[in-house]
Amino acid sequence: MDINQFDNPAYYENRELSWLKFNGRVLNEARDKTNRLMERLKFLSITASNLDEFFMIRVASLKDMVHAKYKKPDIAGLTATQQLEQISAEVHRMTQAQYTILNRSLLPALKANGLTLLLSHEEMNPAQQEFADKYFDEVIYPALTPMAVDASRPFPLILNKTLNIATLLTPPDGGDPEFATIQVPSVIPRAVSLPSEIGITIILLEEIIERNIGKLFLNYTVRCAAPYRIMRNADLTIDEDDAADLLKEIQKQLKKRQWGEVIRLEIGEAMEKELLKRLKKELNMKDEDIYKINGPLDLRFLMSLYGLDGFDELHDKKYEPQPVPETQTGEDIFTQIKRGDILLHHPYQSFEPVVSFVRQAASDPDVLAIKQTLYRVSGNSPIIRALAEAAENGKQVTVLVELKARFDEENNIIWAKMLEKAGCHVIYGLVGLKTHSKITLVVRREDDGICRYVHLGTGNYNDATAKIYSDLGLFTCSQAIGADATALFNMISGYSEPEKWNRLAVAPYWLRGRFLELIQRETRHAREGKPARIIAKMNSLCDKEIIEALYEASCAGVKIDLIVRGICCLKVGIPGVSENISVRSIVGTFLEHSRIFYFECNGAPELYMGSADWMPRNLDKRVEVLFPVEDEKWKAEVLHILQIQLDDNLKAHVLQPDGTYEKIDRRGKTLLGSQMYFCKEAEQKAAQKDVKTPIGSRTFIPATAPEQE
Repeated sequence: MDINQFDNPAYYENRELSWLKFNGRVLNEARDKTNRLMERLKFLSITASNLDEFFMIRVASLKDMVHAKYKKPDIAGLTATQQLEQISAEVHRMTQAQYTILNRSLLPALKANGLTLLLSHEEMNPAQQEFADKYFDEVIYPALTPMAVDASRPFPLILNKTLNIATLLTPPDGGDPEFATIQVPSVIPRAVSLPSEIGITIILLEEIIERNIGKLFLNYTVRCAAPYRIMRNADLTIDEDDAADLLKEIQKQLKKRQWGEVIRLEIGEAMEKELLKRLKKELNMKDEDIYKINGPLDLRFLMSLYGLDGFDELHDKKYEPQPVPETQTGEDIFTQIKRGDILLHHPYQSFEPVVSFVRQAASDPDVLAIKQTLYRVSGNSPIIRALAEAAENGKQVTVLVELKARFDEENNIIWAKMLEKAGCHVIYGLVGLKTHSKITLVVRREDDGICRYVHLGTGNYNDATAKIYSDLGLFTCSQAIGADATALFNMISGYSEPEKWNRLAVAPYWLRGRFLELIQRETRHAREGKPARIIAKMNSLCDKEIIEALYEASCAGVKIDLIVRGICCLKVGIPGVSENISVRSIVGTFLEHSRIFYFECNGAPELYMGSADWMPRNLDKRVEVLFPVEDEKWKAEVLHILQIQLDDNLKAHVLQPDGTYEKIDRRGKTLLGSQMYFCKEAEQKAAQKDVKTPIGSRTFIPATAPEQE
């Protein structure tokens, strides 16, 4: 079949609009009354945080295209200007939905459960007013710096994502109104607890400032005051070819995030027209980029309410990652791995074996070298400490720290410098590429010679996110994989490109071709009447060449099941194109982050896991690793994981032919939430219970909807 027949833009969804649909699925979890109240609050906060990053990077990138007069349409046939128009319309709808959920559903329910959020300082009773005024005088006032704007004082730099209060002031002589702005201090908690006879009452910091704002402008009359918040272009533009020192170049670019182009302005709905007019002029804003908010700006503060003590019944029961049975033998980690490959399923199983792997390597006298890629690590990373200790113990330690990991650049610069001081050989990424692979190689001297131990994962070496991201990892001492790992690190640290790979497929040079080869093999098998099927799980799918190959496979009769958490530019149910493809997205307590790829291969299934999504950036602009799962026990286990997610009827949203996502009709069905299932399964495995059940004869774990995750 001619693959060019799939060039029709109608066969593709725009990447940015697809992402907004994903954020809409997160918002649906905030709307869903079967979720516990605090979990709904958390989901609403996440939608706000997601939108911030979306604007700072994706919307900013589109605006850059418009400024550059770039008019080439995307795979869905939309120019940058058309995308911005549709994004603006959709985000305005989404913003309205966010505040409808907050004001009509969440806040009344919180109040009924003993937690009251006062939306205005005028709602305080006399005792609360007295407390707030004293709190302003003693705590807030010393941290405030009102910024007047006049002929001698230009409009100040408003920092990205900060909350501010704009004011119009009438001078003592009654002349023309003057403008001033105040940044709400981020060093003081935004949610302030007030005296309350019943339950907990909260008011936001900006409301206390507004109540006392006259104290900042003595002799002036405050005509009006209203909160506002801006979002700036935070997409770093780094010319790596001309950067003599990548570290210094990134540090320089980070400072520019504070004064990039303003791309969104959020204001209180009641802001006076004259005040808004002044802000529009000073910030050079268009009406479509202004969002009038019916409630508190910046809903990220809801996470502070989520974390309040005393509301346990409104939260899901906290899940503790379970021990990995294969690492509970009392032996050192190397003996355990040598006995056989070990599969790790986070966050259901603990991340501790990964930390222990590096720690033991750091102190083991027989370990000669440790090599690791780091993309995002936690603020107090035990892995970083172990690597530093290894270098101090005389090991040869090579660490690739990806300085270009978005929004972790500053954190990674700090870790890179620390590792260098400890004696590690630190590589600051590769020119023109991000190193996104998750791989650790330990070289150990043993009685029978040198042995290479490898950890490969789908997620970052971050002990904090490993508790909330769903990922898979594999320990192995396979000679073939060990040789490939050595070749990979030699390629990263020098110029040694291997002639061939034994087991790994590596981007940006070999991975795209490998995926296409695997998909095309299934297509060929289907045409020959042989068993053919594809199951693929990832974060995002937007690569046109991959989608075309999937369409061709569908036309050949290959059954294709896709589990795509976020962006999906593929469309289902197109007659003669994608009738054999299904797409589902699971949004639950944990963030689905693993990448798994199953190919039927004429009855001899092959399973792969890795760090790459099916996106152009992963396949063409990053160092990524795809690795096979070869142990038959673990192949069955990973297929089991995929099948449970395909059977999820609680948290799965299924893509419809019209481009919408719908939850599965649960009526008359046994409820199955995959994340809850894996939690219970991990607990049973840790207790050494035999829970291995063949696919198709599995015992479902019943659940009532509010307790599913």
